[in-house]
Amino acid sequence: MRITQSYLKQLELEQLTELAKFVVEENFNHHSESNMPSMEIQDDVQEIYDEELSYFNNSEIFVAKDNTGNIQGSIRVIRWDYKSKLPIQKLFNINPLDMSFSQNVSSIWHIGRFATNKKNKDRTLFKKLMMYALTPICKDENSIAFAECDSKLLRVMNLMGIKTDIIGDSINYLGSETIPVSMNYDGLKGFYDANRYLVS
Repeated sequence: MRITQSYLKQLELEQLTELAKFVVEENFNHHSESNMPSMEIQDDVQEIYDEELSYFNNSEIFVAKDNTGNIQGSIRVIRWDYKSKLPIQKLFNINPLDMSFSQNVSSIWHIGRFATNKKNKDRTLFKKLMMYALTPICKDENSIAFAECDSKLLRVMNLMGIKTDIIGDSINYLGSETIPVSMNYDGLKGFYDANRYLVS
């Protein structure tokens, strides 16, 4: 299926349930051979909805939709307020403030909720979603970003020139091996400059 709209748009608050459902279902579509129990899906959807609701005022969520209005891809970026607990703290017990960095850090970001429809054939969708999330981070050379990446996604990111540092052991989350990473301006700049044309 192709996206007929050539742009991504920011998600509205009333669409958070739709986002949570999409993220959970696509994670399991990509990583699980068997059908997931509907009760477990509902629990995961509710958990993601609650979490994203708590971050909403400090985050931007971008979605790509097809011409029927169905989400084909999503990504979310949070500018950390130093008060709310980031997913990397909840899942891996990693506190960004405890990390030592090679630069003075002026802002801390978190990227998450990256998901794409397994049947989508738009080859630029991955890059577009990443660019929307990375743009605010790359506007400040002293930014640092954190994410929890599926092992397959992490390989693709590295192949595309997004440099990451693994900062902990992997866990199983939403049906796949998930690895905590950090990214800084120097590691993102090459990908950002090469794909800047994708962000309108």
